[in-house]
Amino acid sequence: MENVLFVRISSDLDPEEFDRRLLERRPRFLEVPGLVQKIYGRDPDSGDVCGIYFFESADALAAFRDSELAQTIPTAYEASTTRREVYE
Repeated sequence: MENVLFVRISSDLDPEEFDRRLLERRPRFLEVPGLVQKIYGRDPDSGDVCGIYFFESADALAAFRDSELAQTIPTAYEASTTRREVYE
């Protein structure tokens, strides 16, 4: 069974700037060991953005959560709030 990390961010960045930063960081996610797929979404009412990450194992998800790339998500998007949830 794949392991899923759900990250929801609230940010005051304008959507175009948020998307620019997202696209700038995207190539780094292609190099994450064990990451099978990543999906982005935006809540049309609140403007919050989510990332849904599918990992091949719990170990791969845990390694990602400890990585510099994962740790810099809130600062990269100037997040006012960040919610992380893990699912099997």
